[in-house]
Amino acid sequence: MSYLAGLMATAALLAPQDAPPIFQPGAPGQPSRIITADQALALARTSYTAEDVQFMQHMIVHHAQAVEMVGLLEARGENSRVKLLGRRIALSQEAEMELMRSWLIARDQPTGMQMDHSGHGMDHGSMDHSSHAGHAAAPSETPLMPGMLSPAQMARLAAARGNEFDRLFLTGMIQHHQGAIDMVGELLEHPDAGRDTLLSDFTNSVVADQSTEILRMQSLLSDL
Repeated sequence: MSYLAGLMATAALLAPQDAPPIFQPGAPGQPSRIITADQALALARTSYTAEDVQFMQHMIVHHAQAVEMVGLLEARGENSRVKLLGRRIALSQEAEMELMRSWLIARDQPTGMQMDHSGHGMDHGSMDHSSHAGHAAAPSETPLMPGMLSPAQMARLAAARGNEFDRLFLTGMIQHHQGAIDMVGELLEHPDAGRDTLLSDFTNSVVADQSTEILRMQSLLSDL
């Protein structure tokens, strides 16, 4: 169980009478005051930035591709150890996607990834439109966002089988995990971003869990 999952389970088990008092710091020169859990939750829901919202929206899309990769692994992979790790990754990322959607919904924010007018974040080349000659365009080598596999990489993964697939899967998922870690780093470069309590716990969990999984995948890759 990850740190974040354990924290959430512990919080769910705490009875109201067992919960310690919650203190809200006062303004300069003013005393702190005790607030209820509902008041603390309401305050927590306002302590987020536009960058926090964008991070959660983008990370949902990022996680969804990892789950898609594991779906391909089940059908095309060969190594049982790789498949076991893949299932664990999918379960973890599906749970985190639900957490991120809940975080956004609780703050009245869209759960879909938002695009600016310049199309930033959207890889138009990844769309499989027909060319002027009537032939399907080749998949783009440009990923939707850093760390994700490009449409061309996903096509090569889907075409592979057996040991070749396992190697491509591990290489791609290492890239994918590193991309998620980099996204956390980029978020925290923004002033005041990442301070929401649940978001902070989530980003810490992403870095810790995915760093550990990268080491496991590198070890598996060396054995193939």
